[in-house]
Amino acid sequence: MSAPRSLVTGGTGYVGRFIVEELLAAGHEVAVIGRSPPTDGFFSRPVRFVPFSLASRSVPPVEADYLVHAAFDHVPGKYRGGEGDDPENFRRRNLDGSVALFEAAKAAGVRRAVFLSSRAVYGPRSRGEWLDEADEPRPDTLYGEVKLAAERALSGLTGQGFEGISLRVTGVYGPAGLGRKHKWAGLFADYLAGRSIEPRVGTEVHGCDVASAVRLVLETAGPIGPILNVSDLIVDRRDLLDMVRRAYGAANPLPPAADRLSVNPMRTERLRALGWRPGSEKLLQETISMLLRK
Repeated sequence: MSAPRSLVTGGTGYVGRFIVEELLAAGHEVAVIGRSPPTDGFFSRPVRFVPFSLASRSVPPVEADYLVHAAFDHVPGKYRGGEGDDPENFRRRNLDGSVALFEAAKAAGVRRAVFLSSRAVYGPRSRGEWLDEADEPRPDTLYGEVKLAAERALSGLTGQGFEGISLRVTGVYGPAGLGRKHKWAGLFADYLAGRSIEPRVGTEVHGCDVASAVRLVLETAGPIGPILNVSDLIVDRRDLLDMVRRAYGAANPLPPAADRLSVNPMRTERLRALGWRPGSEKLLQETISMLLRK
């Protein structure tokens, strides 16, 4: 039996790299499509590279069993507010480019496409309210609006042997790719330098757990449903920095504990029913220890 063939857009990105490595480890034949090829040694083994830009909407030949769309064109370092001073082109690149990709995938016989969406589609909610896939989305950012519109376009294409699934992913943490910094590098440096740190709490999930969710929904037999939440922990900056404090013997004060009710947790029962099991607190602690050793 031949290996499944998977195309991954945004495969050299912070989250995309985890997905590529997960699929490679599972025996997939992986091709990365994007604006620039990966540097030597970026992945654990060679992958095929296919040039593609959301801005051009010129979709390369799509020859695969699965598509994972993790690419997003935005101002570097920003998602919310990632449109900069050009919201019209931001919408055109990310929405029109994504829809063109989904349509090409379906026309080429791709069986299942996974789109990395965001918790931003939900928009503001009451204090402590849980976010459920059945909730009516109310995005209050252009980022959330574009993600939601792409979700709906993909769902509308489902049928005739093609299934589209959107994963609403929360904040992703974990080690960065070769030559890059992890998401908390600046926070840790600010703390060790004695700079003031604002209290903050948020929902997080490890990149490996996102990748395992992607592989799970690609490979699970039978229909899955159009939307699945991907989230694991509520993480307070104070707790993260306490690990840094203890590791370095630092005497700098920690920020106050944040208000945990200020964040809206995400329900993940639908994904867990498929067998997904995130690493939770144990994986967080192991990851922080590893990051601090580097």
